[in-house]
Amino acid sequence: MQVGVFIPIGNNGWLLSENAPQYKPTFAFNREITLKAESYGFDFALSMIKLRGFGGKTEFWDYNLDSFTLMAGLAAVTSRIRLFATAATLVMPPAIVARMASTIDSISDGRFGVNLVTGWQKPEYSQMGLWPGDDYFSRRYDYLTEYATILRDLWDTGRSDLKGEFFQMDDCRVLPRPQADMKLICAGSSNAGMEFSARFADYNFCFGVGVNTPTAFAPTVDRLRAQTDKTGRKVDSFVLFMVIADETDEAARAKWENYKAGADAEAIAWLGLQGAADTKSGSDTNVRQMADPVSAVNINMGTLVGSYASVARMLDEVATVNDTGGVMLTFDDFLKGIDDFGTRIQPLMKSRAHVSLPAQGAAA
Repeated sequence: MQVGVFIPIGNNGWLLSENAPQYKPTFAFNREITLKAESYGFDFALSMIKLRGFGGKTEFWDYNLDSFTLMAGLAAVTSRIRLFATAATLVMPPAIVARMASTIDSISDGRFGVNLVTGWQKPEYSQMGLWPGDDYFSRRYDYLTEYATILRDLWDTGRSDLKGEFFQMDDCRVLPRPQADMKLICAGSSNAGMEFSARFADYNFCFGVGVNTPTAFAPTVDRLRAQTDKTGRKVDSFVLFMVIADETDEAARAKWENYKAGADAEAIAWLGLQGAADTKSGSDTNVRQMADPVSAVNINMGTLVGSYASVARMLDEVATVNDTGGVMLTFDDFLKGIDDFGTRIQPLMKSRAHVSLPAQGAAA
């Protein structure tokens, strides 16, 4: 099973809590996290894109770095780990994304790929006068289909002449082409998103579900398999989990309860408001899960809470779900969390038995 890290490009990571670690994103911080991950044999690092945060007492995600420039910097200081940047497709023309990706492909010597997002939080785009109207909610994957087609044309042949509803290309050229097969990621959970991933993506990312229910995401994988059976393509699922670990189950649970007790109600309310703004999409979009008030303190991602041994056991359970390529992990405390994963959790995992520990601890 592959393991990746969802690096904290936005402040405070993925916990909307006054009791969670509070920090601003910097290149130095993300470099340290990524180098540690590389030293422990992590397979990839991915950064999101967020153009407006949720506010609240913690100013959640009000501070964000840019995904592509950050990953270009990380490409220059890493040597093995694969890197994925996220393209905000509403504000980044596909030909520009294709050229930036080809550049980072050169910097990384073929270790780069792109995560495509359609955009779900209207204020991210309306603040710049770039929101196309609320009908876009129901047309997002029509738009993304043309977008991905242009990317593939440019990366595969160096040119695109696509004449579509959203894009009109006129002998568009992008050279040099990437030296490696450029991998595309999508995080589709709706039927439309699954159909898109089955046609265009190499990997589909999905949310884990619940607390200490490591295989509860299996129905999502089944839904993707139903779509890939139609296209005949192999698209592995990668599952997002937060890890909150400690010496004992009780100590880890105490941390989790403390984070919930400090929930930033104002930021969570903003998340709920933005999730409800989409009245065009169906109930199966992942925004509905993110904004669910049941556990919005961690954006409702699947969370593994327990001792190092318990977390290792649960991650091995994740690996038993067919067509699961791996996991993408977040941590309550990223630097300590990655060290704990590399030295205390991974050595106990049967699904990571092929990974050797570094000779002298984690990279600085």
